[in-house]
Amino acid sequence: MVIAISSGVALVVHIFVCWLFVYVLELGVIGTIATANVSWWLNVFILFTYTTCGGCPLTWTGFSMESFTRLWEFTKLSASSGIMVCLENWYYRMLIVMTGNLEDARIDVDSMSICMSINGLEMMVPLAFFAGTSVRVANELGAGNGKRARFAMIISVTQSLIIGIIISVLIYFLLDQIGWMFSSSETVLKAVNNLSILLSFAILLNSVQPVLSGVAVGSGWQSLVAFINLGCYYFIGLPLGIVMGWMFKFGVKGIWAGMIFGGTMVQTLILIFITMRCDWEKEAQNAKVRVNKWSVSDARK
Repeated sequence: MVIAISSGVALVVHIFVCWLFVYVLELGVIGTIATANVSWWLNVFILFTYTTCGGCPLTWTGFSMESFTRLWEFTKLSASSGIMVCLENWYYRMLIVMTGNLEDARIDVDSMSICMSINGLEMMVPLAFFAGTSVRVANELGAGNGKRARFAMIISVTQSLIIGIIISVLIYFLLDQIGWMFSSSETVLKAVNNLSILLSFAILLNSVQPVLSGVAVGSGWQSLVAFINLGCYYFIGLPLGIVMGWMFKFGVKGIWAGMIFGGTMVQTLILIFITMRCDWEKEAQNAKVRVNKWSVSDARK
């Protein structure tokens, strides 16, 4: 709830500052970038203030040198998580860069940017499941409840998939109307409409993949998923997108199709295989051992 309130306040400020910078001060693109920085840092400031000023009395007791204990383990886990997320985000950014090197780059980049914006808006739903699932799975494993962790995973994936199916169907049939929110150019809207099937597939896959990534985070598999992302996205998806886009002359549709079915789909299938084959009771035992080890270590201090 606190994070939702903080994000809501940042959103309201973001809208006002964006209007001020872009329309009143006429700062253009620089103004939009500055607006994003303002809202992001405001969100950080609100959460930092809440945490340090009594909002988390059980977990925050003030600044202490104890925060540097087991710092190496935390650093390794954080680095793995960062690499895992960055490899995925950079993958989709490279899609825009590759599209910009096509013959009709202006229309292709415009249409792809609109599709990525729509996909990004819908992505907030599975990302919410990502956050909730990672916390729930971690809590259940830490408590030694392997079956509950598996059950939480199944429920989260199922719910996100159902929502993804509904949204992908709506996007496929209503993309013409949604496209008018981003552009009034008939040429651009036609190009966007040509990508409707791929956008629907992307939304459908992205309704499952982030949730499984949340399971991986909650289970402590960040390093494994980082290697999976590297292999699927950059050794399968990118080459396949290049081949379909340039060698087979499919253009932007070929690039995106190759990156969807060669990268995202393969990654999703691998994560499904790993989670379905996982011995959750063993994972729970391992997690409980780590929790007990840290608890004993803290008690001795």
